[in-house]
Amino acid sequence: MTHNPYIYILIMAGVTFAIRVLPLTLVKKQFTNRFVKSFLYYVPYVTLSVMTFPAIINATQSPIAGALAFAAGLVAAWFDAGLFKVSVICCALVFVCEFIIC
Repeated sequence: MTHNPYIYILIMAGVTFAIRVLPLTLVKKQFTNRFVKSFLYYVPYVTLSVMTFPAIINATQSPIAGALAFAAGLVAAWFDAGLFKVSVICCALVFVCEFIIC
């Protein structure tokens, strides 16, 4: 059985186009429901988190080092460390953990 990649690309383009166009054509007025507005506000953050979290754990040689760096990043962010400080803490912790584990 041969697979034609152009058919897959065409289907993917159609689905992507439909996802973007249907809300614009079907919804004419602004949302007034607080729940819907709140849900739509947080969708980009949730999507970014869902894509980033597995990469944090799997980007290192040891998932333990990734998990420890993630926990350290959460703690540092909780105490209002900036993005640069959080990333430096996480990278340093992964470096030390990888050096000790491997």
